[in-house]
Amino acid sequence: MNEQNTPRADALAWVTGSDAPEKSALDLGFMALSDSASLIVAATQGFAQPYGLTLNLQRQASWATLRDKLLSGELDAAQMLYGQVYGIHLGLSGPATDMAILMGLCQNGQAINLSEPLKQAGVTSAEALVARVRQAGAKLTFAQTFPCGTHAMWLYYWLASQGIHPLEDVNTVVVPPSQMVAHLKAARIDGFCAGGPWGALAVEEEQGFTLATSQMIWADHPEKVLGVTREFVEQYPNTSRALTMAVLEASRFIDQNEANKRSTAQLISGSDYVDAPLSAIQPRFLGQYQDGLGNAWLDPNPLRFFADGQVTMPWLSDGIWFMTQFRRWGLLKDDPNYLAVAQRIHQLDLYRDAASALGITVSASTMRSSVLLDGTRWDGSDPAGYANSFTIRTPRDNIAPLAL
Repeated sequence: MNEQNTPRADALAWVTGSDAPEKSALDLGFMALSDSASLIVAATQGFAQPYGLTLNLQRQASWATLRDKLLSGELDAAQMLYGQVYGIHLGLSGPATDMAILMGLCQNGQAINLSEPLKQAGVTSAEALVARVRQAGAKLTFAQTFPCGTHAMWLYYWLASQGIHPLEDVNTVVVPPSQMVAHLKAARIDGFCAGGPWGALAVEEEQGFTLATSQMIWADHPEKVLGVTREFVEQYPNTSRALTMAVLEASRFIDQNEANKRSTAQLISGSDYVDAPLSAIQPRFLGQYQDGLGNAWLDPNPLRFFADGQVTMPWLSDGIWFMTQFRRWGLLKDDPNYLAVAQRIHQLDLYRDAASALGITVSASTMRSSVLLDGTRWDGSDPAGYANSFTIRTPRDNIAPLAL
C-alpha cells in the first residue's frame, strides 16, 4: 500500500485520558464485496492503531449471518446495507433492535445482471426484458441479497421504472452476493442485483451481462454504512468515535488518488477478504466498465468511499428514502415518523466530532437532493407523499408480512 495520511494531532488527542476507547479490540464484520475496502484498509494498514484500536476482521457468509452475529454481540460493528440497518431497527427482519449508523462507507458500484441464456435469446435491453416478462409462461427469477437491503430496493425500483411490478410480474429470491455467479451458472436465477465484484465476474466468466448499474438508478446513491447497535454506542461512545475516525481516514486514503485505489483493489482481492480475481475487482473499482454486450465506458459516478466527506456523511435523507421504499412495497403498514426514526439511528453528533477532528468539512444540512432515473426528485421533505406518489407499488389493502 502507499504511504498513508498522518493522523492529525487534534484527532489523536481523543485517545488519551477520559476520551480513550472503552474497548480497544473490536470484531468487525464484513462481506466479500469490493465496497468493504475501507474497513479492510482501516484494519490492516495502520489506520486504527493511532486511535487505540485493534480491528479484527470477520468475513461473513451472508447478510443474515452478519445481522445475527451483530445482534448477539459476537460482532461489535459491521459493514451493513443501509436498508438492512433500518429493517432491523423497525423490526422488519427479526425482532426490532435499536440500531445506529456511525458513517457512510460508500456510494454507487452495484449492478443488475442478466443471464447468458437471456442474452442469447436477445433479451439485452430494458425493452426486451419487458417484452419477455409480458410473455405467457414461467416467471423470471431475480436474486437480491437481503429482503429489505439496498439490492432489493435497487432491483425493485429499476424494474418498476420499466413498468414491471417486482412483486407480481417476476419472482425474487435471496442469495448471498458471493454466490450469485454460481446460481446464474446453475440456471437457478435469471438475473441478480448485487455489489462488486460479482457483476463483473459474471461478465468475465461469460455467465451474463450487466443491464444496469445502481448509479444509473440514482447517481451517488447511499449504499453501505458502518453499523452498530445503539446499545454499543451508548456503552462505548469513545470507541465508536475512534472507530469512525479510523475508517474515515482509510476512506480518505482510498479516494486520494488512482495509485491508492489500485493498491487497495490488490489488497482486497486476497483470499482472506473478497477472494476474487483482481481482473474482476480493479476495473470497476476505477470506474472502468464493460457490460458483456460489447460496450465499455468510464463511469462518471463510480464506486467511491470519501469524495471530500460527501460519501461518509450520514445524511438523514438517505435513510429516510429507504423507509419510503419499505412503505411503497408494503413492508411498513403505516407511515412511520420518518424524520424521528432517522434522527435516532444516525449518530450525527458523533460523526461531526470525528470528522471535524480530522479536518473534514461537514455539511450544515442533514438532507441532500437527487433526481432518480424516473425523473422523481428526492430531498427528504415529504416522505409520506413521496412513498404514496408511485404508480407501481403494493396496494395499501394488500400488505403482507416480510418473509425472513
